Amino acid sequence: MRPKRPKTGISAAQPAFLGVSFLGVYGDRRVASLLFFGFSSGLPLALTGATLAVWLTEAGVDLTNIGLVSLVGLAYALKFLWSPLVDRMAIPGLTSTLGRRRGWMLLSQLFVAAAALAMAATDPGDPDTRRWTIVWALAVAFGSATQDIAIDAYRTEILAENQLGAGAANLVFGYRIGMLVSGGGALIVADAAGWAWAYGLMAALMAVGVGAVLVNPEPAVRKTPGQQALEAAGVAWTGRLSGVPDGVRRAMAWGYGAVLCPFLDFMRRPGWVVVLLFVASYKYGDALLGVMAGPFYVQTGFSLTEIGLVTKGFGLAMTLVGAGLGGVMVARYGVLKALLICGVLQAASNLVFVVQAWVGYSMPMLMVTISVENLTGGMGTTAFVAYLSSLCNVAYTATQYALLSSMTAAARTFFASGGGWLADRVDWIEYFAVTTLAAVPGLVLLLWMIRWFPETRETDT
Repeated sequence: MRPKRPKTGISAAQPAFLGVSFLGVYGDRRVASLLFFGFSSGLPLALTGATLAVWLTEAGVDLTNIGLVSLVGLAYALKFLWSPLVDRMAIPGLTSTLGRRRGWMLLSQLFVAAAALAMAATDPGDPDTRRWTIVWALAVAFGSATQDIAIDAYRTEILAENQLGAGAANLVFGYRIGMLVSGGGALIVADAAGWAWAYGLMAALMAVGVGAVLVNPEPAVRKTPGQQALEAAGVAWTGRLSGVPDGVRRAMAWGYGAVLCPFLDFMRRPGWVVVLLFVASYKYGDALLGVMAGPFYVQTGFSLTEIGLVTKGFGLAMTLVGAGLGGVMVARYGVLKALLICGVLQAASNLVFVVQAWVGYSMPMLMVTISVENLTGGMGTTAFVAYLSSLCNVAYTATQYALLSSMTAAARTFFASGGGWLADRVDWIEYFAVTTLAAVPGLVLLLWMIRWFPETRETDT
């Protein structure tokens, strides 16, 4: 029997929504700290993505090469490959002083800052030295992905079960602010003072994450009976290998515990195949809508300025509101029920696009459409991130979360890739109706899981 993680108490005297106090949910120090960790996590993203693309364009780099440079972002999709190292490898000096999670976070933050400073000193306009801009951009992406592994593990380990949603929401708040600063903010600085100052300032702002690491405590390292049994089996297996040098045998035992055991542990979960199918399909309708939203706006007659102001400005605000509401709903109803409520609302919001397609060009209607879609999308994202965290055994948090999040991103990308083909063959009203139906399989799987599996946090196996 897997015991649930204890829930923190909330004072009934505090102002409440849905029976849950906002201060009680978001006022806890552990939850509040994730705003700063989220900022540190979101800040490097644009430095190797949209902001870098603008810099390269100004430097006269052709579009083909700019597209190829965007491949440095693969580090985020492949982070599961080195996540076992973040889970298990000690960093000399840092691990003994700060602990395994804070040690890895600090190392990756300093690495990102140093790589961003190195980027600031390069000139992508010079073909002979442009390679160094790309090399350091890859270093920023690698350090940033490593930081994400450590932060996701830290967030999962420090929070009580009913704080998972609020923690995810605060991380989203900080992440979006970080992206805004390194996106629009860096462009403003670059326009006023040059790209070297822009990237140098972004490197300095990584101090926000460094400060958060230094002032917050390290979560306790917990070894569960299930973990010990799995890893003991690995040691026993390698011990029976004849003719293998001791050093190789120890390395094999370490690899068995760090790489194979997180998979074996997850597969001991009842219905784990259904869980993976749900993880892959929950955001399917959302992904199909998102991949064609831009072309729909343009074909409907909205200008680029209108699209930017409403979808990126107003839409961002509604996403943050939705994320906050999602955190409250997780605290009030639990992860699975919040997932169901948010999932139904998220699917229903696609129908607003059907109305938008029927109405056509209308700024008031666009504001309603974006409000509903981003609000429910923020709620669903918060509940989903909380759910992914709840799936992780605290013995293998970094590895299991990196695997689940990478699989989710890959599945969404793969499923949504056919959206253009479908949009070419039906009108927009039919397309958005299909995106609504695409959310149904995930909700059916969720109903099945609620019926057959109790909601527990993997604290022991």
